[in-house]
Amino acid sequence: MADQTLDAKGLNCPLPILKAKKALTAMPAGATLEILATDPGAVKDFAAFSRTTGHELVEQSVDGNVYRFVLKRKA
Repeated sequence: MADQTLDAKGLNCPLPILKAKKALTAMPAGATLEILATDPGAVKDFAAFSRTTGHELVEQSVDGNVYRFVLKRKA
């Protein structure tokens, strides 16, 4: 279970990434953020976001049209 959940369903790129970035900034190192999104572009966006920021993409899944990502804030 993630420490916090961000519901970004219905939002298009780049809003899910921007909201996740803001949420992660307010979280302590090592905390996890679950993001729920419906934009198919979020799959590549969160992979790139993880690579460029150093936050770990711990989980990624899809259930119907909802994409779920879990990011762990870098230390």
